[in-house]
Amino acid sequence: MTSGSDDVVSAPGATAIAPGPPPQAPPTAASRARRPRRATAERREEILRAATRVFGSKGYHNGSLHEVAAQVGITHAGVLHHFGSKDRLLWAVLEYRDQVDVEHLEGKHIPGGLDLFRHLVTTARVNAGRRGIVQTYTVLTGEAVTDGHPASDWVRERFTVLRGNIADALRTVVHERATARGEAVTDPELDGVALDRAASSIIAVMDGLQTQWLLDPAAVDLADASAFAIEAILAATLAGSERPHPTAGTGPVPIEG
Repeated sequence: MTSGSDDVVSAPGATAIAPGPPPQAPPTAASRARRPRRATAERREEILRAATRVFGSKGYHNGSLHEVAAQVGITHAGVLHHFGSKDRLLWAVLEYRDQVDVEHLEGKHIPGGLDLFRHLVTTARVNAGRRGIVQTYTVLTGEAVTDGHPASDWVRERFTVLRGNIADALRTVVHERATARGEAVTDPELDGVALDRAASSIIAVMDGLQTQWLLDPAAVDLADASAFAIEAILAATLAGSERPHPTAGTGPVPIEG
């Protein structure tokens, strides 16, 4: 007969000769249910971490569920038991990556206003210590531009939401500065188009720096380079019409016929 960890096993015919601790109440249905759920959650997270490594190193198409299963010590069928399909596992990995991004924030969501840009700089510094997460994100977003990739919709939506969040944060900063000065926002270079352009530029420079850093970490200081770029774009945007244009006046690029 086997016994669970909470059971007491006595030798045959043994008699208790000293009082022991009071007997524990038998486990309730609720306590029995909590243990499997907790074990299931832990197993799912192990699979997500393994899938993050596999997809990050080999991409979605080349990374197999057998490799994910082997890293966790279960079977291919075991992975499918928890996630149903490779596509669903991919979506779970992408959601897991986003959760990791905000796990250090109060409320588990990104802030607004100037705090958003501080968060982006902090994220770059944190990313410098979690290569696997950065690699997975970079590989999957790069793959997502190919036809029929299952992550395409997620990546497109992510960029749409992120552009909107950054543009809204810029708008908040612009109006807070104007209010502090007792002025109205009338500069055409501080309108929606300009703020959307700045938001796209910040996303692009952060993702581009991550790619350079992954390829040659000794040549790129991810944290400092990201901070410099974000601050430069932020300062140029807030300058509005007074922003200098050092590249202006170079003339059109000739088109070879």
